[in-house]
Amino acid sequence: MKRSIVSIENLSHRYSKDWAIRDISFEILEVGVLGLLGSNGAGKSTTMNILCGVLSQTAGKVTIDGADLRLEPELAKRKLGFLPQNAPLHLDLTVDEYLIYCAYLRDIPKGKISYAVDQAKEKCGISHFGKRLINNLSGGYRQRVGIAQAIIHHPKLVVLDEPTNGLDPNQILEVRKLIKEIAEERSVIFSTHMLSEVQATCRDIKMIENGRLVFADTMEAFNNYILPDSMLITMNNPPEVSSFLEIGGITDAQVISDKTFRLRFSASDAISQKIIEISVARGWELSEIALERSSLDEIFAQLSNRPQPRR
Repeated sequence: MKRSIVSIENLSHRYSKDWAIRDISFEILEVGVLGLLGSNGAGKSTTMNILCGVLSQTAGKVTIDGADLRLEPELAKRKLGFLPQNAPLHLDLTVDEYLIYCAYLRDIPKGKISYAVDQAKEKCGISHFGKRLINNLSGGYRQRVGIAQAIIHHPKLVVLDEPTNGLDPNQILEVRKLIKEIAEERSVIFSTHMLSEVQATCRDIKMIENGRLVFADTMEAFNNYILPDSMLITMNNPPEVSSFLEIGGITDAQVISDKTFRLRFSASDAISQKIIEISVARGWELSEIALERSSLDEIFAQLSNRPQPRR
């Protein structure tokens, strides 16, 4: 029987009288990127802090590659790397000095530290910045240094907390690519409150809301679950906005610009085809139509009402 890389069983934690998470359970059996998605305050950070040994849980069990995090903390922590939301960088050190320091913290044998540092820098695309002060790096390259310290000891599990926060669009694309490359050799947990980041990076998804696991499945299954509930249409000869409300299934119509409207609908059965046919019949000159998916808040609300997540 294949041993899980990560196993979380009935994990619960409370601060004073309030429960931050309750009865969270899931396993990771293979390499790849797992998205841990949740709104701010949903319980993601508490879950990750427990998983990485920063916080001791109130109840439940966490094992990493067979090592119980509570009973064998040193062994379990040797198998994981962690990049918190605010990377623990020493800005007054060079990249090489910082990574050497991290290698010592990870108990890498002295004779292997230089090789480990070079490997981590190469993997993260920062080999040419070894002598550069971290304080002089851009946000994207600082994040690469943070990821390098998380993988320098070749852990089986890498946990990344909001790794693309504060980056510009080009830097986000670069970090996404790097995360996917790292996940070819190990398991990666990518925590974020941004659905777009999970959709762009992850194969599987676990969704936490109000401290409970409300969805656990593949990204494909999640995308299938998020049914369209509105559309944007552009017409060269649009009617009065009230005309859209006369169409069966349309529940709301909003003016975006002189020729563009957002239509909300209660049923998706051939609604697009109906709009096209009516537009032709009435001379509205439809030029563009695009379905929109539910907002993240709406998805959280829907999933929170489900009785049990899929395992």
